[in-house]
Amino acid sequence: MKLIEHPDREALTLAVAQHITDALGMALNTRDRAVLCLPGGSTPLPVFKALAAARLDWGRVVVVPGDERWVPADHARSNARLIRRNLIDEGAAAELVELYTEGLDPDAGAAAAAERVAPLLPLSVLMLGMGDDMHTASLFPGAEGLAAALAPDAPAVLPIRGEALAEPRVTLSLPALSSAPEAVLMITGADKRVALDRAAGLSPEEAPIRAFWKGLVVHYAD
Repeated sequence: MKLIEHPDREALTLAVAQHITDALGMALNTRDRAVLCLPGGSTPLPVFKALAAARLDWGRVVVVPGDERWVPADHARSNARLIRRNLIDEGAAAELVELYTEGLDPDAGAAAAAERVAPLLPLSVLMLGMGDDMHTASLFPGAEGLAAALAPDAPAVLPIRGEALAEPRVTLSLPALSSAPEAVLMITGADKRVALDRAAGLSPEEAPIRAFWKGLVVHYAD
């Protein structure tokens, strides 16, 4: 794991956007398409907007959420909606592959999403977020489905449930997420920094972000 500290959040945003832009550019130099996996939450929104202005052949880029709340694509809590509004609608004409399927429950929906995501693997670039509890994507400590999602032979997408989660979720599994040769974690605030340091001494079951330690580049600003 490599930690890069930035003087402020504006510098952090620009650095992460440039990191992802460079990695996508390298991928497009060697492949017909690049696959970018993005997190939800509010922290990465400035990065999405900065990426939308990047000079990339976005028509050859496929974007997939790293996880999704089991809500319709136009729901305010949908990660796909967040990505669409802040990246694609801002000018990045990429293809968005959604994880949610109307009319299916999370179990059947995860299986359907896995069929869409598996042909996209390996990912080209993975951007992660992290909660104070050291979860990433929807890999939450103690969640129902965590062990299955961390298994080396896990399908590309699996359902996740937990008492602390407002909705059922689906998430890309560890094998799918870690297929990317370039993994970037963006965190802000002292609490997240403390959590990151704590994760170093824990197992992936206790701190799922720990599963990505090897090769992970962490960009941080207070």
